[in-house]
Amino acid sequence: MSRADALPAARQTGRSALLVASGILCSRLAGLVRLRTFAYYFGLQSEAADAFNAAFRIPNFLQNLFGEGALSASFIPVYSALLARGRRAEADRVAGAVASLLALAVAILVLIGLLATPTIITLIAPGFTGAKRDLTIEIVRVLFPGAGLLVLSAWCLGVLNSHHRFLLSYAAPVIWNAAMIVTLLSFGPHTPSPRLAVLLAWGSVVGSGLQIIVQIPAVFRVASELRFVLDVASGEVRAVARNFVPVLISRGVVQTSAYIDALLASLLPTGAVTGLANAQSLYTLPISLFGISVSAAELPAMSGAAVSDASGFEAVRARLNAGLRQIAFYVVPSAVAFLALGDVVAGALLQTGRFTHTDAVYVWGILAGSAVGLLASTLGRLYASTYYALRDTRTPLRYAVVRVALTTVLGYVFAIPLPKLVGLRAEWGAAGLTASAGIAGWVEMLMLRGALNGRIGRTGLPAEYVAKLWAASALGAGVAWASRLGVAPVNPMAAAVVVLGPYGLVFFGATLALRIPEASTVWDRVRFAVAPPGWRNAARSRRDPEP
Repeated sequence: MSRADALPAARQTGRSALLVASGILCSRLAGLVRLRTFAYYFGLQSEAADAFNAAFRIPNFLQNLFGEGALSASFIPVYSALLARGRRAEADRVAGAVASLLALAVAILVLIGLLATPTIITLIAPGFTGAKRDLTIEIVRVLFPGAGLLVLSAWCLGVLNSHHRFLLSYAAPVIWNAAMIVTLLSFGPHTPSPRLAVLLAWGSVVGSGLQIIVQIPAVFRVASELRFVLDVASGEVRAVARNFVPVLISRGVVQTSAYIDALLASLLPTGAVTGLANAQSLYTLPISLFGISVSAAELPAMSGAAVSDASGFEAVRARLNAGLRQIAFYVVPSAVAFLALGDVVAGALLQTGRFTHTDAVYVWGILAGSAVGLLASTLGRLYASTYYALRDTRTPLRYAVVRVALTTVLGYVFAIPLPKLVGLRAEWGAAGLTASAGIAGWVEMLMLRGALNGRIGRTGLPAEYVAKLWAASALGAGVAWASRLGVAPVNPMAAAVVVLGPYGLVFFGATLALRIPEASTVWDRVRFAVAPPGWRNAARSRRDPEP
């Protein structure tokens, strides 16, 4: 690929990643508003909150299992390849057949889920008994149909992403969160917590349906010849199904890690399940914004470049290394913020109503544990996407199994016996869960990287680059701590401005001073966004010279 061809391709990927990140940011901000509203009405030390958060893992599990993993990795490469070859009618037929097969599978899955709910609760929350268990069962039965709708929404995402329509598909969960927020605001002031938890589950189902409705018109605009038929004779449909199974198993194994955390948390005192869920909502934000956005944008691009020769591997390696740098630039300061300033983050987002400062400090402890493996987990997503682009779905599966085995063993040790040995209260075992998952995430990422390096050549982050990021983050954290010590206690949101503002500014200034290219890119984009129109046009001319 020539330089003239490479630059537009790189900018296209950058724009795609920015659109994905923008959509995810919108949906995550709506999710944080939902989380804060939930905290206001339920607090942390609430059996109804624990019941809802345990049950709520069902739609999250299915959406992550089908949407962010199996469907994207199996459907998008095949569908995108047909579009790239100009076979749009055949691509639309494949998309319709995949949707029909997925709908059939989801219907069966939802039916089994409704019938087997008591058994599912025994598996996901064995520590729940009595009224708490009964409430969890009721909530799960309400949520299962909504979970099926979210899986079908993932198909919409796959179609739109293949046509480079990234923003809508990733912003669509805003309406799902909005439906739940409206439910809380409408019924929260005058409804007991157990009943409110059930009504909130119904709000989630309504939001799931709305999430599909807002995407369907765009799907039919880009796939005008779409027809929903059960077609298993097509070679492309069989290729999707063939790739789907190992990726489904792989994503299932990864989701098992989160399930194990929830299971162990249910054995801890009341509040551990909700505290863990709150912390996960916060520490998955940088993973989603930077890991998923870069991975989603790169998967179609790497799939096209991944031919089995030196030039193809070189293109994949270049894209991968650039993506790793982009991810690290944002995730390293996020990890340091969770470790050093997690109480400020949790207080600003959650401290309201029944959610107290003590609860925010508890969530901080869990966030600090997550900082151990935040970078590894985010980099691992891009490495896994690279394997999928190379049509290798089995290698990530093998290493995911190792990760889950480590999560199980280390999670039990860190959550149950270790707090007792060091004299901590039992509820602090939730922080041990996130720390042990981080250690397992590092092992998985290093194995993914090692195997891929043997296949396409050396990949990874330069040690000097990573050291500069950690140093800039540490400097920012030091200034932030000085800021918090120099001011009297204030409103949690005001405290976040006083503390996190200097942290971000110092980190960014330090990375600019250290001549980190990603910082310069951000600075250039900011200047371009605020510059007068005439300067922008001149800059475009310099950037895109005539051939």
